[in-house]
Amino acid sequence: MSEKKETSQNDTSRRNFVKTTGAAAATGAAIGFPSVTFGAPNDKKLKIGVVGTGGRGGGAMMNAMNADDNVELWAMGDLYLEEAEKKLAMVQKYASVRDKVSDGIESRVFSGIDCYKQVLDAGVDVILLTTPPAFRPQHFAAAVDAGVHPFVEKPCATDIAGVKDFLATSKIAAEKGLSVLCGFCYRYSEHGRPLFERIHDGAIGDILSIHSLYYAGPVKAMPEPSSRPDGMSDTEWQIKNWYNFPWLSGDGLVEQGCHNVDRIAWAFNDADPLNACGSGGRTRPNNEGTIYDHFSVTYEYPNDVKAHVEWRQFLNSYNFTGDTIIGTKGIAKFGTSSAQITGENPWNWRKPRTPKSMYDLEHEEWFGGIRSGDRKDDSEWIGHSTTMAILGRTACYSGKQITWDQMWNAEQDLVPENIDMNGELPIRPMRIPGVEETQDTVFPDSKGQV
Repeated sequence: MSEKKETSQNDTSRRNFVKTTGAAAATGAAIGFPSVTFGAPNDKKLKIGVVGTGGRGGGAMMNAMNADDNVELWAMGDLYLEEAEKKLAMVQKYASVRDKVSDGIESRVFSGIDCYKQVLDAGVDVILLTTPPAFRPQHFAAAVDAGVHPFVEKPCATDIAGVKDFLATSKIAAEKGLSVLCGFCYRYSEHGRPLFERIHDGAIGDILSIHSLYYAGPVKAMPEPSSRPDGMSDTEWQIKNWYNFPWLSGDGLVEQGCHNVDRIAWAFNDADPLNACGSGGRTRPNNEGTIYDHFSVTYEYPNDVKAHVEWRQFLNSYNFTGDTIIGTKGIAKFGTSSAQITGENPWNWRKPRTPKSMYDLEHEEWFGGIRSGDRKDDSEWIGHSTTMAILGRTACYSGKQITWDQMWNAEQDLVPENIDMNGELPIRPMRIPGVEETQDTVFPDSKGQV
């Protein structure tokens, strides 16, 4: 494929696009509706598009193509053409899906910051949104505006302004009958569902506390500044190393530890916590990167119930992911491939002979809903869990105890209004609790004014 496929412009505006899309719907302007109509069973061949062909994008493509017998990979987009082409070549090697790659797809592989527009214009029916999270609200709005069913990888935003934009767009998605799938995959897991159903049915009684751990190794460490290619702009350098900047990734708690936060939300039936406090920081130098490598957050619920999340990425250290949920009648434990209850109502999950991946299961349910006309919508849930994670991160950044209402009403907008791929973009300092000039959030005063 030649470089001429890079048809995108050099700058994009998240906030303006979302506002324009919402305004058009609110005033009754002409808006597109899905080609797979809500409420009517459909057996057409569904065209899949993907925006963001990194590790998660490649996995989502495989999940989507395996989820339905009558689909085809139709269009792809990534910031870098070579990355999209590399992922296409990978997919074509798998016998299980190679026949679902459309003929002529090479002419529908796009690159650049605005490649999502070309993917949508190519005529897809469903789209996988797997770019860095900062772009999620904008890409979600574009997909809904085009009448395309979106898969939205977690989290749905990196700041409160983005969550609000996302949820505003979700109302338009509902009006159009679009099915929205989110990437909080543990709620689709074969062992998670029966465990949390038992918790909700009272198997461990009233929840007294939760302790949730995500101990892992470093991800996408920031390279040396000297490795930056000559002529690469500030913006491109940060996007290329997106994990290391809070405005792009949300930091580790929001981008990765959000799975733990989501399971806490699941345990409490998505009730809002009263507040959060915590601490965090960085133990290992990371060049120009400004994310933390550890967070410890306590969420408070009514009746003095506490939920604790510990997330960290350390080298050569003990790794573990799991939850301990303590109730008045027993203790529930959740691991990445295990689930059990001890106490008055003991139970242990048995792994089936042919287990199914939670990633595959969520896509199967999504496509099943699109086919049957039984609309699926994870929007409120992903918005709530993303807000919870942002609350925890902001509490650690600021060193303050922050209530849910304070967080929701705060001014927090980390993503630049206009993203110019050729422009200057100074790196914001790492957040230091108690040091006001490093902070990124303005909270309302006692009268509710910011």
